[in-house]
Amino acid sequence: MSIHIALDHQPEFYTNLDHVTGRIVLGLNRAEQVGSIVVKLEGESVTALQVPNPYEADMAGRPPGAMPGPPGSIVSENHKILYKVQQVFPDEYHSSTSNPYGAFPLQPGEHEFPFKFKLAINNACSDPMAMSRIGGLGGVGGFASGGGLFGMGGVRVMDGSKQLFLKHVTRTLPPSLTGYPMEAEIRYYIKVTIQRPGILKENWRYQIGFKFLPIEPPRLARTGQEAFARRPFTFRPRAPMQPDRKRNPFFPRKSEKGAGAGDKTAAAGASPSLDSPNVVLAPSMEMSARLPHPPVLTCNQPVPLRLIAKKVVNCPEQVHLISFQMDLIGITEVRSHNIFNRKINRWVVVANSELNIPLTSSPQDEAGKELVVPDELWKNRPLPNTVAPSFATCNLARRYELEIKLGLSWGKPKNGLLGKEPFPQAQTIFLPLHFTHVDVYSGITPPPELVEAARITRPGRATVHLPPRLPPRTSISGASAPAPRPPQPQNQAPPMPPHPPQDPLYPPQLAPGQSAPPYDDAPPSYDEAMAENLSGPFDGLRPRPAYSGVTNENAPSQMPEKS
Repeated sequence: MSIHIALDHQPEFYTNLDHVTGRIVLGLNRAEQVGSIVVKLEGESVTALQVPNPYEADMAGRPPGAMPGPPGSIVSENHKILYKVQQVFPDEYHSSTSNPYGAFPLQPGEHEFPFKFKLAINNACSDPMAMSRIGGLGGVGGFASGGGLFGMGGVRVMDGSKQLFLKHVTRTLPPSLTGYPMEAEIRYYIKVTIQRPGILKENWRYQIGFKFLPIEPPRLARTGQEAFARRPFTFRPRAPMQPDRKRNPFFPRKSEKGAGAGDKTAAAGASPSLDSPNVVLAPSMEMSARLPHPPVLTCNQPVPLRLIAKKVVNCPEQVHLISFQMDLIGITEVRSHNIFNRKINRWVVVANSELNIPLTSSPQDEAGKELVVPDELWKNRPLPNTVAPSFATCNLARRYELEIKLGLSWGKPKNGLLGKEPFPQAQTIFLPLHFTHVDVYSGITPPPELVEAARITRPGRATVHLPPRLPPRTSISGASAPAPRPPQPQNQAPPMPPHPPQDPLYPPQLAPGQSAPPYDDAPPSYDEAMAENLSGPFDGLRPRPAYSGVTNENAPSQMPEKS
């Protein structure tokens, strides 16, 4: 007996609205009685954290309420973010035949059973109605269940009631993610179960993994606005080196015989007084890093950065950029029940410490003049293909920060021992510029129909997140009359309807001391039925970008075993 899952035209990764098609290839050495063959398309977001000791004073990640287990124990949380079931055997021909044993014979040889799934937009665990219909609450997911010896044809399906006790959010399916052994991972599978009736016969099971990368949310139209991180700096004033005769260390000059330590320092010009007429005015500048607003980076593409140097004071001295480093910082927030942890990753996008770029066009530039640093340093350096797009799911979230480190030097650095610079040592300042929040998109543009459907304000099950809308500004200065509202265009979308009441059978989880559940203002959405009619983002005319978020999608799971 052999089982194999053959995918048709398998890409490097799948995305939303893609069709996952393939065949179940079953090789038999002898005739077998088979009750059913079920194929499942599953996605899991699993986290596991250790319960901290409440008696530790510096305990990090302490649960806000009751602990989910004894100190030192491992508590895990598994969310079925994707779950679809399809029965490929028996087909209509075999189902029409009357079989009292609930099984059908398969002759020796190789048998193929095709299957086809369409990947959804959102995670399935956030839909209580869909979860309640899975397992023993409302059938077995819609496929035929033969009687057999064990009921339901002997096929085990997920018990959706377990998902109803967990906290969920409605978001786009997250990307495949590993790299945190025994703590967190997101994986996608295709599983097949061949049910064999009989007390002493076990079911045959086989599975393969695949990579998943979600489509990006609709982007805002470019307005020319920029997000920036800027910082001014000023060098320390110093006196120029005076030309002098060659000194003899054994026979000092008369002016140095009676000088103390402080006089020697002043004579050497190490700490000149600001009132001295020989002090050289120190240059003062401002460095600013700018990104298009809102700051969005794209996987496998360079960072759209603009680096600008602004002269603050009228100083003829030149300032050089001698080093440049750009780091992308990924912050992964892990949650298991009411225990939280943060994991930080750092990717060095660009690093160059052998630069000599002047930051002014000429020494005679006036104060206030700006110079745009050439972008040859980073325009050909795309983000590493191990960077996953920003996402948020029920128990995992990933966000990013961008950090830029600049090395600035007053005066051109000496290249050798025979340099002609008037200063023996150039002053150097290392300046950090930090963007506390940047979004990373996958680079997979959603279909136009999907973007148009996402603008409908009617709530639905599948959503594509749009940028948040700014709330209206209210006046708090006094009893001033509100300003008249401008006329609204005729084609403006209708306002959001009131939030529907909660189902009393599935009440939402409330925080300690909270009497009413918070209203999650979901972004515009559309129905799953409409998503089934939409075409995928890839039409075969352009290649898919590279993504290596999972080193080996078929590697064994590194999460702790379920207790």
